[in-house]
Amino acid sequence: MIDYVTIILLVLVMAQLGYLMTESSRRTKRSHKSRPLFIDTSVLMDGRIVQIAATGFISERLVIPRSVVAELQLLADASDNDRRARARSGLDNIKQLQALEHVKVEMLTDGETNSAGVDGRLLELAKKYDGFVCTLDFNLNKVAAVDNIKVLNINELAQGLRLAFLPGEVLSLELLQKGNDNTQGVGYLSDGTMVVVDQGAKLIGQTVQVECVRNLQTAAGRMIFAKVVSPKQQQKPHHKSNGRKQPSSRKTQQSKQTKSSTPEDSLLQLVDRQR
Repeated sequence: MIDYVTIILLVLVMAQLGYLMTESSRRTKRSHKSRPLFIDTSVLMDGRIVQIAATGFISERLVIPRSVVAELQLLADASDNDRRARARSGLDNIKQLQALEHVKVEMLTDGETNSAGVDGRLLELAKKYDGFVCTLDFNLNKVAAVDNIKVLNINELAQGLRLAFLPGEVLSLELLQKGNDNTQGVGYLSDGTMVVVDQGAKLIGQTVQVECVRNLQTAAGRMIFAKVVSPKQQQKPHHKSNGRKQPSSRKTQQSKQTKSSTPEDSLLQLVDRQR
């Protein structure tokens, strides 16, 4: 009796394990399957999608609905010169995306647009195919968030990648080591950005105030060049400049007085000679 129970339990356990393995393999295949990225008219007219796709950061299938192309064609024939030029540029950007070898661009025939327009059609396609929407339209972004549709916004990407410190801004930095030049000190920001401080070698081990001078973006990363800011050094030139200006002003006043007195002296000399 005990043997039969054990066998039944083993069969049930094996069946459960087989079901779990099959389900996990299905989920893995679904996860590896690329989800379509539907491109909006505003993104094509903007043009930055071409550079982003060329770098290889976009791994999804780029899907451009025919309704979007139709809207670009309509805008390309508009009377507004600005819109006409941007729409034609958007059509050229489609060709550039199709020319990229590592990017799969699919033109989807989605039929005529409904009363909701191109934006509504994009949301319907994203729901139907379980995809994303790439747009710069603020209102479309909000509506997609309400419908739980993932949105890729290039403006948000650019905002996240913007420089943390611009030239002229002051930041507090701990200098840790010397730079390539023996007079330079090197510190790091919280995100790992290297900051090279001129004349900072003698301040290694201290936390100082530095002013950003220049940003350098390379393929290896971002670097910031800065200089040490000292309140005392800022005041000294101010006092020195005042000290220099005062004697010069006095000299000019004296020179003016001497120049103004010279004609009077000469006139008095002439009067004395006549006497």
